[in-house]
Amino acid sequence: MTEPKRLHVITWGCQMNVYDSGRMADVLAPLGYAPVSAPEDADMVILNTCHIRDRAAAKVFSELGRLRVMKEASGGKMILAVAGCVAQAEGAEILARAPYVDIVLGPQTYHRLPEMVALASRAGNQVIETDFPAEDKFDHLPESQTPQGVTAFLTIQEGCDKFCSFCVVPYTRGAEQSRSAATIVREARHLVSQGTREITLLGQNVNAWHGDGTDGMTWGLGRLLRELSDIPDLLRLRYTTSHPRDMSDDLIAAHRDLPAVMPYLHLPVQSGSDRMLAAMNRKHTADDFRRVIGKLRDARPDMALSSDFIVGHPGETEADFEATMALIREVNFAMAYSFKYSQRPGTPAAGAPAQVPESEKDRRLQALQGLLREQQVGFNDSCVGLDLPVLITGPGRHPGQIGGRSPFLQAVHLSGSTDLIGTELMVRIVENYPNSLAGTLVQERRIA
Repeated sequence: MTEPKRLHVITWGCQMNVYDSGRMADVLAPLGYAPVSAPEDADMVILNTCHIRDRAAAKVFSELGRLRVMKEASGGKMILAVAGCVAQAEGAEILARAPYVDIVLGPQTYHRLPEMVALASRAGNQVIETDFPAEDKFDHLPESQTPQGVTAFLTIQEGCDKFCSFCVVPYTRGAEQSRSAATIVREARHLVSQGTREITLLGQNVNAWHGDGTDGMTWGLGRLLRELSDIPDLLRLRYTTSHPRDMSDDLIAAHRDLPAVMPYLHLPVQSGSDRMLAAMNRKHTADDFRRVIGKLRDARPDMALSSDFIVGHPGETEADFEATMALIREVNFAMAYSFKYSQRPGTPAAGAPAQVPESEKDRRLQALQGLLREQQVGFNDSCVGLDLPVLITGPGRHPGQIGGRSPFLQAVHLSGSTDLIGTELMVRIVENYPNSLAGTLVQERRIA
């Protein structure tokens, strides 16, 4: 019998990294690794990194300094691994600056972790795996034995072929790659058998998914959603992150036709200025985005929208910024993420002329976030008095309280018993708080 070992995974960044961290734990489970909550208690620590935010590499080296102390306290026995997008982009630099790191692996190679651990366990060995492998890692992953819970992530697509001027993803995650429908449906059924009732499909460009269908044909995401919606006891489907260029008519029709597909979509536009969209290499215009939104709202009138915005991209003028503000006012977002442009080494925008001063970026970001906050509060206020189906995902913060998600991804809390977790309840929204809604139970609908 394999001697029990302890694993701690530190996850930074996107939902796909959360998914990847869980799958790394699954891959290591046959070696006897079980999760522990604190890194100092672990025999192996994986730092799963993200390269999207500013100073990503500096943050990694800072954390590695903290972990080095723990490794030394273990007598050097702790295996220390760096995974994810910073590992992919900075692998050789990590090993040079932090020679106490045992394993560096990119996002496409974690299915090889058992052999990496075997190599790293030999004294003096350092392992680096950052090539893009020919085989699909998903074909080599074991079935997860750890339930994700009422809500779960499921990666269906990785990589990006869009090459936006500000983004490192094509260089760290590689070209677009789609899993087959059969493997996705099998994993979804397994999640539901473990108690999952809502699945969020993940991909860098998830709506660009085009995989082998179970009928021998190539499917798009709309067809896949139809297949998944037939899984008994799977109540809800979401997907993120999407690109405006890949919102096909069939996918929009899935929002109209499938009750399981939630009326909430995160669709990054980044800017409302055609000049900036061209500079960003987005390959769509502001009017293209408006047309997509119009189709979505025609198909599903209650559709709530979220988006991403970047202010201060090189060359952005005040007129460009005002075009973004005008688009936000016109579309009216339920929620959005907004960021100051920050340089990413190796991306086209990093060396572009007319870099916007930080003070101007700050001013624009504050104005944009103020408008987005106003719209979010307005959307949440509009839900007060409505009866909404809420999927109960866990206990609330206070005794006698439970919490869940509205169709629009809002956190909702109400009085109720924890035996309602995993059920969908009809809830009357009675109050809007800064980060959640409060409701009262109207009608209970349990899973058969």
